[in-house]
Amino acid sequence: MAGTKALLMLENFIDGKFLPCSSYIDSYDPSTGEVYCRVPNSGKDEIEAAVKAAREAFPGWSSHSPQERSRVLNQVADLLEQSLEEFAQAESKDQGKTLALARTMDIPRSVQNFRFFASSILHHTSECTQMDHLGCMHYTVRTPVGVAGLISPWNLPLYLLTWKIAPAMAAGNTVVAKPSELTSVTAWMLCTLLDKAGVPPGVVNIVFGTGPRVGEALVSHPEVPLISFTGSQPTAERITQLSAPHCKKLSLELGGKNPAIIFEDANLDECIPATVRSSFANQGEICLCTSRIFVQKSIYTEFLQRFVEATRKWKVGIPSDPLASMGALISKAHLEKVRSYVKRALAEGAQIWCGEGVDKLNLPTRNQAGYFMLPTVITDIKDESCCMTEEIFGPVTCVVPFDSEEEVIERANNVKFGLAATVWSSNVGRVHRVAKKLQSGLVWTNCWLIRELNLPFGGMKSSGIGREGAKDSYDFFTEIKTITVKH
Repeated sequence: MAGTKALLMLENFIDGKFLPCSSYIDSYDPSTGEVYCRVPNSGKDEIEAAVKAAREAFPGWSSHSPQERSRVLNQVADLLEQSLEEFAQAESKDQGKTLALARTMDIPRSVQNFRFFASSILHHTSECTQMDHLGCMHYTVRTPVGVAGLISPWNLPLYLLTWKIAPAMAAGNTVVAKPSELTSVTAWMLCTLLDKAGVPPGVVNIVFGTGPRVGEALVSHPEVPLISFTGSQPTAERITQLSAPHCKKLSLELGGKNPAIIFEDANLDECIPATVRSSFANQGEICLCTSRIFVQKSIYTEFLQRFVEATRKWKVGIPSDPLASMGALISKAHLEKVRSYVKRALAEGAQIWCGEGVDKLNLPTRNQAGYFMLPTVITDIKDESCCMTEEIFGPVTCVVPFDSEEEVIERANNVKFGLAATVWSSNVGRVHRVAKKLQSGLVWTNCWLIRELNLPFGGMKSSGIGREGAKDSYDFFTEIKTITVKH
């Protein structure tokens, strides 16, 4: 490898110190397919050290007042914001997403996560009731749980890691976190800010490595009483099994097969660009992305024509290209998996209108081996097809017609997932009616991905257990106790 750039070497962050590991795994630049980084291949010993550090730091950190913890979280937010460009560049290179998206969404939202929970921790109240006839007063207190095990995914690496770290810390817990081994760089960079922000050693520990080694050691550790996980359903099943003997508190956010329902009175000038974005933003690698588009028959032909036209303008390019709407997918294996769904759709007799196998992808020579794929639109596909029932998690969406409101609600609900849905209609009564009947934890009407962090986030059915948000995250990261005083 003479003449090549030295590889970035990451280290675990345990008890406020960076520690090398005895073995490493390769991490690839998705836009070139080349190894550019080495990530610790940690295991049980590193988790043991991290849990020990977190347990030792817990009495001190949990005894800090909410105001003191809030001040530290705001400090982290300030330092992260000052380094926004550096973090955005690193996130884009590590994950494959466009630099523009990392700059405008991932890193700003990571900053906001710390600021939001720094503020919300100051505004929780407890309950109190009187029983005068028995001379008793009852009240509740909430206390931090202990060491929080946090496992975050590769699609929005820092955004979703901080969405867990911030509320866990704010509530007074200490943390052992495992980011995805595919996207570890920004988590490693965050560690350098923690000490500067005044986070005491051991409060946040980050251990890098794979699910089977690090994840399993963390989840099955008897002194980690709660696990917050965002990722795939099969991994969540394994987490549930390993947690069962210890009766751990679990928060599981597990993706979706999200429908968009477009009624004939929808404003297509707004709906089409928003639905292109909801289908293909971040290469379709967002758990909230639209992958089933139901269009009322009377406007189906017009919608499809305009939607395909708009999709073809959605430029795939190298992540640093300011004109690119979409970058590279996360890995070679994932790219092959996403492509396999398009092949299966073709084998079932579906039609591909644009994208994979239809249009040519133009990339610079250096990026020919990168994990790029064009946004792909499929029609003439049955509701029972794997493309309509399984989470593809890539730039592939299916467009199908429907007749009536009752029919489309039944079809939209006819999958095992229930995370998010979008409804497009100018009829306010219909919007409320349909939103109520959809089996989804989140329903956006005439918009997509407008988030209010105070309110619950999470899904129904196989899309997970529990909710995240101001009150929900506080409830999860604390234990409630009822105290009765007789006077």
